[in-house]
Amino acid sequence: MTRWVAGVVVGVVVAGAAMGCDVPPAPDAAPGPSGIRPPAPTVAASPPAPKAPACPAGGVRLAEGTGDAAMGLRVADIQLVNCGTEPYVLEGYPEIRLLDGKRAPVEVTVQHGGDGIAAAPTGTEGDPQRVELRPGQAAGFGMVWRNLVTDSTVPAAEGWVLEVTPRAGAPRVELELRHSVDLGNTGKLGISPWKAAAR
Repeated sequence: MTRWVAGVVVGVVVAGAAMGCDVPPAPDAAPGPSGIRPPAPTVAASPPAPKAPACPAGGVRLAEGTGDAAMGLRVADIQLVNCGTEPYVLEGYPEIRLLDGKRAPVEVTVQHGGDGIAAAPTGTEGDPQRVELRPGQAAGFGMVWRNLVTDSTVPAAEGWVLEVTPRAGAPRVELELRHSVDLGNTGKLGISPWKAAAR
């Protein structure tokens, strides 16, 4: 009798051990906080503001103004800005020279006013006046010409760079034009005297 009970106990223990092999392991514990802050989202930096071009040695710079083109007659306005620190005085007419796309001089006769170029007023008329520019102020002069080909054997002239001597003895100032001075082969360009810009 005692022998049978012992056998039953042993069998129960073995069966329990065998059944224990099928029990799934306990789940892993959930990870706790790591204590590391996630990186903040990056914000794209704004591009730096464009810098104003350096003021030329003469204390003035040129800018291309408004223009008009109708029936072959061209009118353009050139602005001169006092970018220096001292007053700048202009009198009379500027001295100008045109260069082509290869920076070679364009053969053209520069005259005062638009006589012989336009029959109606173009804004290039008027008597020269003394114009004083405080720092930051501007003056301008007008140009008038005709885009006309009168002789097919003569190449048409086209200016892309304007060189201006604002007053006697002043350094020459240069401006690359967005719109060319397309003279055809008329060979004539009229300019106005210096005039104070509207303020």
